[in-house]
Amino acid sequence: MIAEAGRVYLVGAGPGDPELITVAGAELLATADVVLYDALASRELLRGTRAGAALVNVGKRAGRPSMSQEEINELIIHQAMAGKSVVRLKGGDPFVFGRGGEEALACFENEVPFTIVPGVTSAIAGPAYAGIPVTHRGVSRSFLVITGAEASAGDEGAIDWGAAAAADTIVLLMGNRQLETSLARLVAAGRPAGTPAAMIAMGTLGGQRVLKADISTLATKAVEAAMPGPALVVIGGVVNLSSELRWFRPGPLAGRTVVVTRATAQSGALSGLLSAAGATVIEAPLISVHFGASDEIRAAFELEWDWVLFTSSNAVEAMRRAFAEAGKDVRLFRMARIASIGEATSRALAGMSLVADFEPSRALGSALAEELPNPRRARVLYLASTLANDSLAAELRKRGASVTQLSAYRTATEPLDQLAIEEIFEADAVTFTSASTARSMAEALGSNELPERLKLVSIGPLTSAAVMEFFGRVDGAASEPSLEQLVKALEQALPGNGGESWA
Repeated sequence: MIAEAGRVYLVGAGPGDPELITVAGAELLATADVVLYDALASRELLRGTRAGAALVNVGKRAGRPSMSQEEINELIIHQAMAGKSVVRLKGGDPFVFGRGGEEALACFENEVPFTIVPGVTSAIAGPAYAGIPVTHRGVSRSFLVITGAEASAGDEGAIDWGAAAAADTIVLLMGNRQLETSLARLVAAGRPAGTPAAMIAMGTLGGQRVLKADISTLATKAVEAAMPGPALVVIGGVVNLSSELRWFRPGPLAGRTVVVTRATAQSGALSGLLSAAGATVIEAPLISVHFGASDEIRAAFELEWDWVLFTSSNAVEAMRRAFAEAGKDVRLFRMARIASIGEATSRALAGMSLVADFEPSRALGSALAEELPNPRRARVLYLASTLANDSLAAELRKRGASVTQLSAYRTATEPLDQLAIEEIFEADAVTFTSASTARSMAEALGSNELPERLKLVSIGPLTSAAVMEFFGRVDGAASEPSLEQLVKALEQALPGNGGESWA
């Protein structure tokens, strides 16, 4: 679905996990001119917006400053009348306690065309991720959804508590608001005090927490467990099914938010490993990679070499591009042997059907310099970054090698927008995979200091030295320079599973 100019789209963002947005909703985000989002919509979804789209945080989170509903309505109408395609991104479903009806009516009254894109509501998805079906044969044939906002102490007549108490399953959205009062009214209306109940916080996310009790004790236990908001409460016999139907098992980094600072083209592998470990990933590329002149690289390969050294996947990519542009292939290597540092570099070589003849015992340039076989009188080509020093080449020359160090690529600092900076400061950890990412982070933040609770985790010694130089501390480091070990270092730096808990 393509967003049309002068039209408003009320889009449900889903219950929390950004992957649970509808296909139509994701397509509209990718084409809209303006996106008005609130606090319950995952910020990760905003990464799917097009370049140049205006992103406006309109708040709408209980207890925090935000625009009034009237101000939001006016902004929606103003942007649409200016000829913009407007996505109003709302947590859950726009028409399930999302005030989407009010926004749609504002469009109707101002003759602004609008489209409703339903979303997965947390009233169903939250219990489902806790292994609780809202209906189940022989247990529950009906369910009722109410909101804690309507159940406030001074609003007793807003809900028919007798009807609510009679429903097989009751789902109380924003259930931590006036929870004790709401549960007491259900009991007074005839619901047995021993009815099973569960509170679900951060449902569908890696940090999901589930607290089980009955309606006479849930409010007290929620306070004792310091259950965070927003949360929902599900009441009824279906809660007991969670013992058999619980399926959601977060990984060791569940509930943690981790920033990946690698260049966009390289972030996928690390992001995938972190997601598999249960983390919420924020991609904030601090560097971009620019490849050197292909003709210079090709000319180098026209010469005879005994060894070609690759210390990063970027160097492999520079070579691949140079070959592809000239219609050449790996036969340019002739009899040259290949030395590779690191699993990522070797995987990149394998993508070109090349296998390294030598890998040092440690994924370090110093180890390669010490261990490269028979370097005396060897002709060595080293494809490096413009930022690389000459220590590797110098050590090999001491061992008798003739080394040509060729700058195959350079890295440049990428700026961070305000959204990215806010996400970094709210995260649990930042990963650094090169000295240039640490340098770029320091430049991007300027005078802003990273909070002490934010863990800074490095992939290796050279990167750690740069992190220490720019930030004065390193909270974790990989035992060897690999993405897998970097993830393990994160697990150690963030002790205690921040993910799903049951009580």
